[in-house]
Amino acid sequence: MSFPLIFERSRKGRRGLKLVKAGPKAEDLIPKEHLREVPPRLPEVDELTLVRHYTGLSRRQVGVDTTFYPLGSCTMKYNPKLHEEAARLFADLHPYQDPKTAQGALRLMWELGEYLKALTGMDAITLEPAAGAHGELTGILIIRAYHEDRGEGRTRRVVLVPDSAHGSNPATASMAGYQVREIPSGPEGEVDLEALKRELGPHVAALMLTNPNTLGLFERRILEISRLCKEAGVQLYYDGANLNAIMGWARPGDMGFDVVHLNLHKTFTVPHGGGGPGSGPVGVKAHLAPYLPLPLVAKGEEGFYLDFDRPKSIGRVRSFYGNFLALVRAWAYIRTLGLEGLKKAAALAVLNARYLKELLKEKGYRVPYDGPSMHEFVAQPPQGFRALDLAKGLLELGFHPPTVYFPLIVKEALMVEPTETEAKETLEAFAEAMGELLEKPKEWLENAPYSTPVRRLDEVRANKHPKLTYFDEA
Repeated sequence: MSFPLIFERSRKGRRGLKLVKAGPKAEDLIPKEHLREVPPRLPEVDELTLVRHYTGLSRRQVGVDTTFYPLGSCTMKYNPKLHEEAARLFADLHPYQDPKTAQGALRLMWELGEYLKALTGMDAITLEPAAGAHGELTGILIIRAYHEDRGEGRTRRVVLVPDSAHGSNPATASMAGYQVREIPSGPEGEVDLEALKRELGPHVAALMLTNPNTLGLFERRILEISRLCKEAGVQLYYDGANLNAIMGWARPGDMGFDVVHLNLHKTFTVPHGGGGPGSGPVGVKAHLAPYLPLPLVAKGEEGFYLDFDRPKSIGRVRSFYGNFLALVRAWAYIRTLGLEGLKKAAALAVLNARYLKELLKEKGYRVPYDGPSMHEFVAQPPQGFRALDLAKGLLELGFHPPTVYFPLIVKEALMVEPTETEAKETLEAFAEAMGELLEKPKEWLENAPYSTPVRRLDEVRANKHPKLTYFDEA
């Protein structure tokens, strides 16, 4: 059944409320050049239509509260509602109020930073970045400032990125002004050590790694990789998207990483999806600490304060101090579970992924890099099946599909991450659905889904000819 846009429900002259004219007019307060020449084309609907429209939209939403959500490399885990209550306690806090009147909030941020430093093996941290990719950019800018401060900014112009990396890695390095060179994966799905050795040198600024990598495999030669980078003066950057698999068990700092960004909206249960809000703290080793964004939350004799006295800082990377309520949720998650609870969550994430991988293999799916999986794995359908068709078919069977066609080094990739919060029965039901799809006629798969609010879309056309506004500007 089609679902009209709010603009299609609009009828001229209908109102849901009546604004009372009071106080000065807009033109008395705002310079004329900043005023609109014509009123905004807002939909005109009554209150009941408005409520029904957005309530109807909410019932069509798909998320972890409504269904299994096995997106690989995205860690769409369940978010305990207790943490939402904790965030509401700070709803009246204002970012511009005197820090002396916000000691509880500053203490929470300082404590969260200490927890994250302990979990990652870093010496200093900023909580300011607003998401994982934003944390990546912050980390690379810190590395750039470090090299420039040492007089090597003009020579170290290359960032190395594995071919299985998240797409944001090369994009981030490019945005920071670096050339990107790809390091191939070896036959077991880990970094090709010989290829890395050939690329390292005085022209390289950093190597960006995810560990476990996007194939769900732990880089077993990470200490060797770290040693090679150190000998070449190359900074080792940790993409923290997959920390969910090792939190409490292994620390990037102990592996030799110099910089790490964390996705609080993945690993530490802050809700994400649909654009935010996220949080991407960045931790660094001591030699990079002077370049962290300002301000930093510090602890002094008279309490907690915001430290702006940082002459080598790369400056602000976010308004105020990041997405504060995301920090509250992460703090509550860590305090609720404790170290042993975090370790158990990571262990269950690994157990669920390995169990589901074996179930899918029994159904006929292939795992091309079939090493000891961590929190996720990448499978392939049998010959003749397309990942896209299987993803659309899953929608018809009531499941959100996994990530498809990533990483690019696996043809018809199905990247699956069940997370630690899913029950054994849910994993088995998902595997049964995946097996059922392989028994469907080809024509059925190619035209699925059938009963969703919207049928299969022309995604190629949508990318080439996007329509970004409801109104026809022509």
